[in-house]
Amino acid sequence: MPITTRALNRALLARQGLLERMRLPLPDVAERIGALQMQYWPALGPALWSRAHELAPESPWHAHSTGDLVTGTLLRGTIHTVTPADYPAYAAVSAASKVGAFRAGPEPEIGELLDLVREMGATPRPAAELVAAIDEWVVAHPGVLSDREIELQRLYRWTSVMMRVGFIRVPAEGTWSKRTPVLFALGPAKEFPPLREALDFVVRRHLRAFGPAAAEDVASWIAWNITPVRAALEAMPDLVTFTDEDGRTLYDLPGAPRPGEDAEAPVRLLPWFDSTLLAYAPGRRTRILPDAHRDHVYVKANGQLKPSFLVDGRVAGLWTMTTAKGGAVTLVLTPLEQVPILAKAELVAEAKRLLEFAHPAATSHEVVFRG
Repeated sequence: MPITTRALNRALLARQGLLERMRLPLPDVAERIGALQMQYWPALGPALWSRAHELAPESPWHAHSTGDLVTGTLLRGTIHTVTPADYPAYAAVSAASKVGAFRAGPEPEIGELLDLVREMGATPRPAAELVAAIDEWVVAHPGVLSDREIELQRLYRWTSVMMRVGFIRVPAEGTWSKRTPVLFALGPAKEFPPLREALDFVVRRHLRAFGPAAAEDVASWIAWNITPVRAALEAMPDLVTFTDEDGRTLYDLPGAPRPGEDAEAPVRLLPWFDSTLLAYAPGRRTRILPDAHRDHVYVKANGQLKPSFLVDGRVAGLWTMTTAKGGAVTLVLTPLEQVPILAKAELVAEAKRLLEFAHPAATSHEVVFRG
């Protein structure tokens, strides 16, 4: 069955709470919208605020303090926020991805090293302590890793080892807040589910949050080769399929929202590294990010994804937020295309609400629209 890019856009927005904010408990919102990309900690509040109805400013931190949400190194070796129930499957799939492999030659036998890292992770520690412990272990076990391997691993501060053992982030001061959590601790699951079971779970989570999607989209999101992902999709008898405007086969859950291309889409503000901009294979993100704006949103030099705003469901501009010495906060909206007058007024109102959410104690909240 054919499906247009605009219809795919509306399906994505509906699942992400970007057509209508979700009236659900925060953990349920997090599960519905999939693993939240969290490379930049201040993005957590705005990401959830844009999708959840009447979210209190302290809710994201409270959900972490109660254990309803956890944030750790997962898909593609990057940081994500998920629920503890979803964490084991995401961790298992992430550990088996191509990102988690050692960089030089065949994978060496490092079981004892991983045991050491897991043991240390039982108590929250800064990354520097874990790296130092790994370096000491390597010196005490000559010949386990090649000199070239050690050189490469030290260059990347043993990321491929630490990433594989399921670390979550913990605040150094013990209290969850806007301050970036910098300590590493083991995730909530001591054992991961069987890999095939975990893959099926994560694939279905991706479809529920971002579908309809092609095998290459899911594979890109989880950093797997496309062959096992396509096999997993084809083995699910209940899935429905569509054909996009490029002739690709897209898979979807049978009961997932697909409101059609005539659904009204309100303006929305997306934070840094928003998941909706990363959930598809590079070059296949036009359902939400027009090709003309791609290089404005994605900074290739440092891999940054800037905060953006949506008009009629697609990225139409960027926004920045600054705080002055006196406590005044300003949000600047910079369009990348002509924005209708009505949408401009809606954007200013939405930005004002985001400012009040993100900085409730600010002395003033100002929105500036440039262009």
